[in-house]
Amino acid sequence: MIKTWRRATLGGLAALGLAITAPLFEAGAQTQPRNQITFMREIDSDRYDPHRSTALAGGEIIQMLSDTLVSMDFDMRTIRPGLAERWEVSPDGKTYTFHLRTNVTFCDGKPFTAEDVVYSINRWIGRTTPRVVSPVAWRAGPVKEIRATGPHTVEYELNEPFGELLPQLSQYFGVMVDRATVERLGDNFGVQGFNGTGPYCWGNWTPRSEFVMTRHPTYRWGPPVLQNQGPAHVERIVWRVIPEAAARVAALQAGQADITQFIPEAFWDTMRRVPTIRSSTQPNYFWDVFLGFKVDKPVVSDPVIRRAAHMAVDRVGLTRAVWSGHALPARNIINPNALDYDAQSDAMVPNHDPAAARRMLDEAGWRMGSDGVRVKDGQRASFLMYGITNLTNQRSAEIIQQGLRQVGIEMRVQMFDATVAWGRLATQEFDAYILSYPYISATDAMSLYWHSRNRPSPNRMNWNDPETDAWLEEARRGTDPARRAEVTALIQRRLAEQAPWLTLARTQLTVFSTQRVDGVRAHGLYGIGVYRGLDLRVVR
Repeated sequence: MIKTWRRATLGGLAALGLAITAPLFEAGAQTQPRNQITFMREIDSDRYDPHRSTALAGGEIIQMLSDTLVSMDFDMRTIRPGLAERWEVSPDGKTYTFHLRTNVTFCDGKPFTAEDVVYSINRWIGRTTPRVVSPVAWRAGPVKEIRATGPHTVEYELNEPFGELLPQLSQYFGVMVDRATVERLGDNFGVQGFNGTGPYCWGNWTPRSEFVMTRHPTYRWGPPVLQNQGPAHVERIVWRVIPEAAARVAALQAGQADITQFIPEAFWDTMRRVPTIRSSTQPNYFWDVFLGFKVDKPVVSDPVIRRAAHMAVDRVGLTRAVWSGHALPARNIINPNALDYDAQSDAMVPNHDPAAARRMLDEAGWRMGSDGVRVKDGQRASFLMYGITNLTNQRSAEIIQQGLRQVGIEMRVQMFDATVAWGRLATQEFDAYILSYPYISATDAMSLYWHSRNRPSPNRMNWNDPETDAWLEEARRGTDPARRAEVTALIQRRLAEQAPWLTLARTQLTVFSTQRVDGVRAHGLYGIGVYRGLDLRVVR
């Protein structure tokens, strides 16, 4: 069944992608301005408000429309200046003093000041009127007060230390917004307009079709992680929504679009052999796929079942089948390249060994039933998994399902369209689920998913362990990197032992572009392929 699907779908798409042209691009290809670049993406965002959207599709636009106080280097560890030229941290780790650049303006020409930082952060954390409830307000830290102590100086005071503050402030949720524009547009901010400090300005948006941005002509304050600090070389960027994978492949090959990170892995090898196509891959990309278990539900509450699942599923084969080998099999919940990764916890995760899984289940009293599903104390080893309908999740679920069945565990699968899936994933109706998650460090990943206060979502596992909570709080407050690494290692080892997640794959980020464009380098912060766009240049 797996091989049949791959021949019929990926093989057919590859053949189609190599053969077809993309008609909807033909007129644009003939009339495209000399200094315009066209990005392709698979889906659109519902809006472009940094405090109301957590979508990758929103972030890739917003991070070009405005700036953050600090920037993240390509190693995904090093914090560089942004709108803040420099900063100091108080000895107790509770107060950050940011010294802002003095030459910054919004797209409408209004000077950027410390008061704009105060308003932007307060809006992010829900302290403005009308109140905006950001789903990621926690990323701003336990804020006590944000205050302007001068036109270009901001004091950012916390109730307790938050060692992750600077990395979190580098993400697009922390961009600066213009109060007057927000108040003028109200609920339509990020829908009908936006006024930011970024290298590009809001042009026009046709939902589910295209977003146009134009160069901010006076921009000269880009982050030092890029070669060009501004203004941008490119006058106009168009983001086109092309849902069909084959159409994106064909358009790139035909030179009818310039850049995309949304090429299915099945095409990567072929695309890399095309002389007119370039690719850039980010080795420090942290976006992983996992199967999570609700640890308080029947069957999956047994660690033996969860550890048997690790032994039953061939993650090497799964990444080869689902991602055409362009993803890495995942063991521990943290990527080895991420800050505070713990190698010992990796060694604690069970290897693929179906025979050992069967022996372990036998010894734990899970006896094989007449229908091939194990039974213990009258309870069948059967559980229900929820997921979002897409090819990756469907294929992963099939492979997991087959591996589990071979050791006597039944996984029933229910997939939902993305429009309703998130609501269903916030319920207690299911026993397991499949999702992916971005992160920038061990503390970042685990603070969101494993603290008991985050039940039932995003802690969909219903993980409730006082010791984990205590370790997480110490890691978040910690200002000593060595101690933070120690406590995050303890969490990783606890989770490796209890196996509440079956981590499947570490996806890779590759940005493809035509030779018409130079300066494309994959970045990857929150999954975003091209960072700021300042280094992009039309060369042909």
